[in-house]
Amino acid sequence: MQCNTELVRELFFDPKHIGEATEPNFAGRAASLQCGANLRISLHIDESQRITGAKFRAAGCSALVASASLLIDQVLGKTTGEAASLGQHPAAITEKLGELPAERRECAALACEALVSAIRNYSDSARDEWEGDEALICTCFCVSERTIEREIQTNSLTSIAEVTAVCNAGAGCRSCYPLIQDILDDCERSK
Repeated sequence: MQCNTELVRELFFDPKHIGEATEPNFAGRAASLQCGANLRISLHIDESQRITGAKFRAAGCSALVASASLLIDQVLGKTTGEAASLGQHPAAITEKLGELPAERRECAALACEALVSAIRNYSDSARDEWEGDEALICTCFCVSERTIEREIQTNSLTSIAEVTAVCNAGAGCRSCYPLIQDILDDCERSK
């Protein structure tokens, strides 16, 4: 697959989504020590956990700017869980850009890292502000502590991967991994 230099050039000279998302927003950053690139993505997320606004600021090459533009196009209108899942797969961005030169292959991963970091910041904030009857563990997929405990006990689950497979907890930004592990440990001790 050849690099789609026309698309990269177009998105670099006329980038979409430059700036800051409307307040309140949640920002994530990523940087490369290797090339010095720096990227910040900010997200505006509505009450239904949909990304209604997303912007970025970048100091880097054309491939980084193109990667960020494409990624934001893909996540607008998605839930935080859907967007975080996309952010786990930088290959989806590089597929659209085509085969990048070796020194530019990290760019899509940086864009995805900044996106997932912004979603983690949202998730941490949502957990802090949660006022429901049950503790909210996975904000990306709205999975409560009680649901995770029930699935662990019912299905004899022993790992985060198994919990994720059964109820989606941890399938998004993964900021809930330590909380899921604590629940797994507590369930194991109570046997």
